[in-house]
Amino acid sequence: METPFVHRLPAAVARTARVRIVSAIGPTVMAAGVIWAILQPYRVTLLHPRGQGAWWLLIEPPLLVIAVGIVFAVLVARPLVSDLEEHDAAAR
Repeated sequence: METPFVHRLPAAVARTARVRIVSAIGPTVMAAGVIWAILQPYRVTLLHPRGQGAWWLLIEPPLLVIAVGIVFAVLVARPLVSDLEEHDAAAR
């Protein structure tokens, strides 16, 4: 009886520390924005607009922090992680 074992780690598991750190920056920033919004709900005027215009409702500091985290994760981290993985593969 023979069972198949994986003798090598897949590339996704064997990531370098640099790749893991760059990949974690976006979600960390998004989580910080959500935590900020939870800890200071009065900053998010979507909860109590009281005559505020649409521009004021969309430009709130916690919402901007969450948006920056999303933009970083999509536009910066993905290409950078791809380049780092290619560099690491070429170095082997």
